[in-house]
Amino acid sequence: MKRKYRRTLLACYLGFITQAICSNFVPLLYVTFSRSYGITLSKLALISTCFFSTQLVTDAICAKVTDRMGYRAAAIAAEITSGLGLLCLAFVPDLTPDPFIGILVCVVIYAVGSGLTEVIGSPIVEACPFENKASVMSLLHSFYCWGSVGVILGSTLFFTLFGIRNWRILAVIWSAVPLLNVFNFAVCPLEKLVEDGEGMSMGELLKTKLFWIFIVLMVCAGSSELAMAQWASAFAESALHVSKSVGDLAGPCGFAALMGLSRVLYGKFGEKVNLTTFMTASGILCLVCYLIAGLSKNPVLGLIGCAVSGFSVGIMWPGSISISSRILPKGGTALFALLALGGDLGGSLGPSIIGNVSQRAGDNLQMGVLSGIGFPIVLVICVLGVRRRYMTVSPR
Repeated sequence: MKRKYRRTLLACYLGFITQAICSNFVPLLYVTFSRSYGITLSKLALISTCFFSTQLVTDAICAKVTDRMGYRAAAIAAEITSGLGLLCLAFVPDLTPDPFIGILVCVVIYAVGSGLTEVIGSPIVEACPFENKASVMSLLHSFYCWGSVGVILGSTLFFTLFGIRNWRILAVIWSAVPLLNVFNFAVCPLEKLVEDGEGMSMGELLKTKLFWIFIVLMVCAGSSELAMAQWASAFAESALHVSKSVGDLAGPCGFAALMGLSRVLYGKFGEKVNLTTFMTASGILCLVCYLIAGLSKNPVLGLIGCAVSGFSVGIMWPGSISISSRILPKGGTALFALLALGGDLGGSLGPSIIGNVSQRAGDNLQMGVLSGIGFPIVLVICVLGVRRRYMTVSPR
């Protein structure tokens, strides 16, 4: 059975790697954009906000049209728009009167593709007849992390060898990943998540009180993860005063590697670990890491807090999806789309808060990072509430 769906998994893995490219490549260039184009910190924060806001709008639209559009067409469209946006990044900013506007145009294009991938990637894998769906889901989402590590390491190596001034060439190189993955989605076997007419509608989901708890979970998961991930490079470079190469490797790269490790470990040992217990412990660890990064005056401790927070947030996003699909098995594509919307809302909210708080504190990114501690606290409260009231059987 696994052999039959090997190409399906490959396509989804590469889809999540593409997401990682879209999410992590431009943040590595924040300081470069600031120096080259004179873009302020608050405007840089708008790049992440624009990226995740576009994903959010895409999620909302897909909740209604994906079933009619079909997973295959949606997946192919996701890869094409992701590749096109990354490709345009190489030249559009320099062709527009305001380079910042040009950057935002490219971000919107590839954010549409990233949003589509977020909506369809999880349900495509969920629909495949695998055992231990929570473990498979965690492993799927780990490829976002390994993609992030690859983007950061590959970009750092490229910048070291050829200079950061040639970042436009690298944008073209990264665009090849989604464009080549179009073929995989064109030929791989796909299954339906629920039979036609059996899935819950958006209206039914919106009237379900428990659904809103899951949305809060996803908002907190997205904020806890992306607030640090999006600002890790700039945080290490400007707040901790380390070089860009050291900052990128120890900050966002360490963050992504430990996040991937967390998801792989749960993917391998998920049958033996209670998911809600793992998520609760992860939320507490995340809070501690944010406090260390935001309060420490020691650059080494700050980098450790930044990196280890990656491990703490690893299970939050896929874990929230697994809990939601377990309790609402008839949620269908609409459930996954709205969960993605909640995660992207958090992904937009968290980095924006950090950027704006940092600017109001005199461009102090440590104060901005400290402002993100509320998200893991709320996540832990929600997980404990769901476990106590709705999960009489230990979730695996």
